Amino acid sequence: MSSMNAADILPVDGYRGALAGRVWRPGLGPCVVAIREEGVIDISATCATMSELAAGADPARTLSGAAGERIGSLAELVANTPPDGRDGSKPWLLAPIDLQVIKAAGVTFAVSMLERVIEERARGDAGAAAAIRAEVLRLVGDDLSRLRPGSPEALALKQVLVAQGAWSQYLEVGIGPDAEVFTKAPTLSAVGPFMDAGLHPKSTWNNPEPEVVIVVTADGRIVGATLGNDVNLRDFEGRSALLLSKAKDNNASCALGPFLRFFDETFSLDDVRRTTVTLSVEGEDGFRLEGSSSLTKISRDPADLVAQTLGPHHQYPDGFVLFLGTMFAPTQDRDEPGMGFTHKRGDIVTIAAPELGALVNRIRPSSDCEPWAFGLGALMRNLAARGLLKAS
Repeated sequence: MSSMNAADILPVDGYRGALAGRVWRPGLGPCVVAIREEGVIDISATCATMSELAAGADPARTLSGAAGERIGSLAELVANTPPDGRDGSKPWLLAPIDLQVIKAAGVTFAVSMLERVIEERARGDAGAAAAIRAEVLRLVGDDLSRLRPGSPEALALKQVLVAQGAWSQYLEVGIGPDAEVFTKAPTLSAVGPFMDAGLHPKSTWNNPEPEVVIVVTADGRIVGATLGNDVNLRDFEGRSALLLSKAKDNNASCALGPFLRFFDETFSLDDVRRTTVTLSVEGEDGFRLEGSSSLTKISRDPADLVAQTLGPHHQYPDGFVLFLGTMFAPTQDRDEPGMGFTHKRGDIVTIAAPELGALVNRIRPSSDCEPWAFGLGALMRNLAARGLLKAS
């Protein structure tokens, strides 16, 4: 990661879009910044939190018009963000969200839905997955991408599978009327670009999940997007779906960034719907894995997922971000034949999309990642001390 530069993480159109981030400034704390060609600009005096910026009538316009102090070039911040060798007297990048709740939608692609069924039947045993995969594909087929969840066709398939004893809780949320939406991680706990991402130290079968993450306001407007890694423990969740929180929410297991890109004339929700997310994993053992996830193959539209997350049944006063799910399900053997993929310490994971740039993280056990210590109370005290809290 030490060889990365600003060009490596910017969108293909560079600084043309409305790019916002968060930066830790030594002596001050977390600051909302505008990412511009002339440098990284602290706009905390205009918007003390990213939640406040996102909630405005036109976040992109507010961002472009906000004045503030230049705290350095993006290249300087990128160079100082990886934890190894960081100069604590200089600023570094953080995850680009703050008060927003971190939500995630699961089983939104047919391929990952089938892999969840396989995990469930394997009971977390990676060695049993290959044989079970063949049997599940025989029963269900390998192309459910055109099957609309909740449709009469989906309900007919459900009846057939129930009759054969092949129905699954994952098929229920994959092709049934109700989406799986869960809380991925606590507010403020996400790690940003170049930070270490964590795996539960007891996990022996796990994988990255490269996803687009949309930014949603309290009143339900989708105003932008970023990239995320919804790190997953296949062995934990495979043993029991009731272990979902342990499979998903560990120290540093949620990575977001590198920036938020707000919707404007250069970027829209339709661009999100058309984008392809790519993934690479590079191991210290020389192993390399590549994959991709096209949002055109998602079975539930982002707007539908938001409607199932927010409404009279549930409110998020500071807004939320929503992982849209992934079709990426790694089955490539890393070591022993038939054992599939699992992470090793030191893996470098790069998640990228043309419109959103690249999110790069190193994988380590959660217990070895930097402990999460700056929570909501610390943020409120920090903003109050800086005179940034407003009465309304």
